[in-house]
Amino acid sequence: MLTTDNTILVLIDFQEKLFPVMHDREKLLRNVLKLIEGVKVLEMPILLTEQYPKGLGPTLPEIKELLPDVKPIEKVCFNCCDEETFGRSLESLKRKQVLIAGIEAHICVYQTAMALFRAGYEVQVVGDCVSSRETENKMVSLLKMGAAGVSPTTMEMALFELLRVAKGDKFKQISNIVK
Repeated sequence: MLTTDNTILVLIDFQEKLFPVMHDREKLLRNVLKLIEGVKVLEMPILLTEQYPKGLGPTLPEIKELLPDVKPIEKVCFNCCDEETFGRSLESLKRKQVLIAGIEAHICVYQTAMALFRAGYEVQVVGDCVSSRETENKMVSLLKMGAAGVSPTTMEMALFELLRVAKGDKFKQISNIVK
C-alpha cells in the first residue's frame, strides 16, 4: 500500500510537441491534472522530466501552472534513472514508493518503471495517466510491467489508497478533485 510519507510522484515527459499525438489525450490530461492536484493536497513530492525539450518542447502549460516550483529534469535517455540529476533528486527524497504517470507508456515510462523496480523501489504505474501514440503499445507495456512485478493502479485508486480515511479536509478536497 502506498503511503504519503514514503511515496513520490514522477511525471514523465508531458511535453507540448509529444502530447498532441497521444491516444485519448483529452482524458489523459484531465486525469493527470487531477492526480497532480490530489498529490499536492496530500503534500507529496513530485519529480518532472522532459525528454529532449529542444525538440519536443517544454512541459504542457496546464501542468506547469500546477507546479510552478518544480523544475523539470532534462534528459535524452529513455530511462529516467540513466539521467544523473534524476537519480540524485530521487535519492535525496529518501522515499521507496514511486507512482508514475507519463508518456510514452512503452518507452520512457516502461524503461523507468523497470529500472526503479530492479533498484528495489515499489513502483505503481497509473494506467489512466499514461499513454502512447498507439493503444497496443500502451496495453503491452502495462501487461509487461505487471508481469514483471510493477503494480498497475488508476488515478482515483492511488489517491484514495494514499488518503486512507473517508474523513477530514483532505478527504473532502480529494473527493472534489476526482468528481
